Amino acid sequence: MTQNKRPIRSVFAPVRALFVGDASAGILLILVAAAAMLAANSGLSDEYRNLFYGELRWTPIAKLDDLHLWINDGLMAIFFFVVGLEVKRELIAGQLSDPMQRRLPMVAAAAGMLVPAGVFMLVSGGGDYSQGWAIPAATDIAFAMGVLGLLGSRVPASLRLFLLTVAIVDDIGAVLVIAIFYTPTIKMVWLVASIVVVGAMVAMNRMKVSIFTPYILLALVLWYCVLNTGVHATIAGVVAALTIPMHSKSGNSMLERLEHGLAPWSAYLVVPVFGFANAGVSLEGMGADELLAPLPLAIAAGLVVGKQLGIFSTIWICEKIGFAARPAKANWAEVWGISILCGIGFTMSLFIGGLAFPGKPLLIEEAKIGILTGSAISAVIGYIILRLTTTHPDAECDDQGNQTANT
Repeated sequence: MTQNKRPIRSVFAPVRALFVGDASAGILLILVAAAAMLAANSGLSDEYRNLFYGELRWTPIAKLDDLHLWINDGLMAIFFFVVGLEVKRELIAGQLSDPMQRRLPMVAAAAGMLVPAGVFMLVSGGGDYSQGWAIPAATDIAFAMGVLGLLGSRVPASLRLFLLTVAIVDDIGAVLVIAIFYTPTIKMVWLVASIVVVGAMVAMNRMKVSIFTPYILLALVLWYCVLNTGVHATIAGVVAALTIPMHSKSGNSMLERLEHGLAPWSAYLVVPVFGFANAGVSLEGMGADELLAPLPLAIAAGLVVGKQLGIFSTIWICEKIGFAARPAKANWAEVWGISILCGIGFTMSLFIGGLAFPGKPLLIEEAKIGILTGSAISAVIGYIILRLTTTHPDAECDDQGNQTANT
């Protein structure tokens, strides 16, 4: 009986692998993006558009008068809050806390933002498209780690950790880019109010306030204040997260507890809802000319060519000059495959695309086409290269990124 059951498990194991571990959030995003594209190109297209862009009959905040704005400006603040918690943990107690550990991924991430931006400007020709330079600069953690999850333990633990660290540094860079380059005007009264709220949260941190409720309430106040400053409201999520204490008075990990509690909601609700609301692009009447238009072509080129060129060349140069070694147990083909996977830009790229071209729906739709195309190409090529070149490593990473021996 036991021998008869083994083939059944082996048949279903690949299917089950799609929905557990690192793969699940990425696979969910793929399904959500596909569903959005189907909705936008079917008989439900009008309902899809009206659902997210139709004016709400009643809204408690006048500026947020449709569901799409509530998702992008409100719900996504939770995603950015989780990003902020993750960044703080990594800087204080994670991989970014060790100067030697963070040296290579930080330099590679910087090149992985600058080179795609340069490729974008070169291909697009600048002009009306220049505001979109940051769109191909971000790496989507869920998507990229989802592809790695499909490969199981074939990928060396050091490469998985490298990709995760690069994506985290990318998120930090993307947040700074949004705050600095996509804030047209600032209302000083609301900015001062925001600073006061942040000061109160920092004071609670210093006083070792160890309950979440006051932090969450003030975070909501901060979000409302930032919403009215002119700075994108989601920045409030990152700033609020940085004020959460690492440990409570009793020594328990307060920040990690909050992060672990919110991360599943962010990965399996917030980001998929955002993806469904933003990935739906109508392909009606679209041909090769539209796909090869300057904006989508520049974004796709930035993600597919710029990312791998910037990250791979940086790793190669760093090793050659002795600045930092490439990830342990990884050959150059594997490093190349990981560099290509960094070209998956979905969530943050879609977010920046909406900020880059306010009031220009046609350019936003073209940007979405470039993001989806470039991300899909990067995912497929990266997966194929890693599938063909990786071997079974001696170690895997546990949930905290530590290496553990295979059994």
